[in-house]
Order: sequence, then structure tokens, then C-alpha cells
Amino acid sequence: MQRGPFVVGEKVQFTDRKGKRITVQLSEGALTQTDHGLIRHDDVIGTEPGNVVVTVSAIKKPQAVGRNTLKSSRRLGGWEYTVMRPRMIDYSLSMPRGAQVMYPKDIAQVISLGDIRTGARVLESGGGSGAMTLALLDAVGPEGNVTTIERREEFAKISEANIELYFGSTPAWWTVDVHDFDDGAAQLPAASFDRIVFDMLDPWNRLEQAQRVIASGGIMVAYVTTTTQMSRLCEALRASHRWTSPEVVELMERTWKAEGLSVRPDHTMIGHTGFLVVSRAMAQGAAALTKKRRATKDVYTDVDVLSDSERQTELEDLELRDISDRKVRKVLRDLDQQLGVLHDARSGKTE
Repeated sequence: MQRGPFVVGEKVQFTDRKGKRITVQLSEGALTQTDHGLIRHDDVIGTEPGNVVVTVSAIKKPQAVGRNTLKSSRRLGGWEYTVMRPRMIDYSLSMPRGAQVMYPKDIAQVISLGDIRTGARVLESGGGSGAMTLALLDAVGPEGNVTTIERREEFAKISEANIELYFGSTPAWWTVDVHDFDDGAAQLPAASFDRIVFDMLDPWNRLEQAQRVIASGGIMVAYVTTTTQMSRLCEALRASHRWTSPEVVELMERTWKAEGLSVRPDHTMIGHTGFLVVSRAMAQGAAALTKKRRATKDVYTDVDVLSDSERQTELEDLELRDISDRKVRKVLRDLDQQLGVLHDARSGKTE
């Protein structure tokens, strides 16, 4: 963790009174354009986090660097920004990326549900732009190790650059392998990982190699975005009998406004982004326990292949699978009683 004054080359975050954030890399003589004038990097370099910088007016179009190329001169100034070092989630959302990054809410759940902690050996499939990798490297620390298998070389380069910019150098406890997952995992020793994290389109097709390289009792967490992906993965895990019954989690995030007596949820929220499917590896030769299902509660048969009478029976069973006949009779009695009270009240009768 970096401490002390800001130095050239590190990332900083500017936040104004409206909560708008800008994350940039400091460079000598550089300028960052905002909607309210220019921020001079030289005013920030050497200062401590938590200070306030004030924008200046642009009289003529000055020189800028990288992504901060000025679009037009603006005769504005005097707008204040608080200067801080960005948190990991701020860095992840602002970093250059080729693939869509996982949201911080999902990354935090992967770390928690996967029990990914100091010293863990983690295999990651699908590095993308490096957001998940950042969190994994931070969680396991130098005592652990992270191996990322990324199929596309350009994505591997993007994630490597983002990781190096965040840590200041490439972590020694990280290995990047540009391969298809099955080909890359086939070169790894058996039972050499405690955790596996999938962020790819078809994790259900990768379970054989995943089972080989994960230690007994190890945890697999897969991030998938659609219900069909989630369903196929769950059924593949159950069918293999080598993974425990999967748990599926979806997380929503909603922020709140809290100002005086005005305390309410914000009008916008981060809704569905993906599903997390969690399962644990069984020991060699041991079969996973499965939940026994009643024969009359068949949720797998395709109703379209049944006869008309069979289909009708199946649909009736499926529709009532969560409510017993006894429960239905009780509900009807309660409703009859309540309707009786209503009808008596309408007719002017009293008890």
C-alpha cells in the first residue's frame, strides 16, 4: 500500500462536491480537462491525499498527455476537487479495458463465497481486463499464488498492464498463461490449486480439467451472466457426481440518499449483472450426495414429448409442487370465512 505524498506515475482520483469522480495518472506538466476548467498535475504532485485542488481557466489550448488530450479551451476555473488515492474498486471501474469488467459487488462475493484468503492457490480462467485478478492477487498476497489462463493474447496484455499499473510492478505471485483453459490446465500438476474461479462462456465444458487440478474439498466459483448458462453449469455439476450440489447467488446493489430528513433509496441501482455458482470438489473416488426427489415431482421431463393425458398430469404436479392439498383446503376455508364477514357487513348484519 502506497503512503505519503503523491508521486509522478501513480493514479489519483479527483472528486467534486457533486460526487463526480475522475481517475488519472500523474505526470509532470500535464493537465486534466474537466467540465469546470483544468487541473494542473504539478499542483497535486508532492501533496498529501485528502487535500483540495482548484481548477484553472484555459486561456489557450495547452499541451496534454495520453487520454487527457484537450478537446477545446474553456475559460473556466475555481472549481474544487478533493484528491485521493483510488480504492481498488475505483481503479477497476476506471482502468482501460477490452472486456467488460466484473462489478465490485460480484468480485467481493467471489472472494467471500470462494473463501479466497492469504496463502490460497487460485486458478483463474478468463482474465479479461484484470479486475477480478486484482482482487485475487490482493486477497492471497505474496504467501499464495494466482495463475490466470486467458485465451486471447490481447486481453492478457491488457490485464498485465493494468495489474502492473496498480501494484507498481508485476506481482511475483502471479502467472499468466495464454491458452485455452483445457490446454493450459493440462500442463498443470494435479491437485495443485485450492480454488478455481471461472469467468467464461461455457464453464460446464471445463469441469474435467478443473476436477483434476483442484485439491479435494477445493472451491469452484463461476461467474455467468445468463439463466441458460447458470442452468447448464448446475446440471453438469450434478451429473458429474464429483462436485457438491451447487449454490447459486445473485446480488443486487442499491445506494441511499441520507441528508437530514431526506433519507430514501436512490432512484437508480445496480440490478442483475450475473450469477455466481459455487461448488466444492469431492475426494477421489467419493460421489457427491444428492437430494432425493419424489417421483411425482418430476422437474426434468420435457412435457412436449408426453401424451396429452401424461402432459396434463405432469403440468398439474408441477403447478402444485410447492403446495399440498391440505394447504389448499385451509386457504379456501380462510377465504370463505373472510368473504362471509364481508358479505354480512354489506348486508348490514352484525354478529
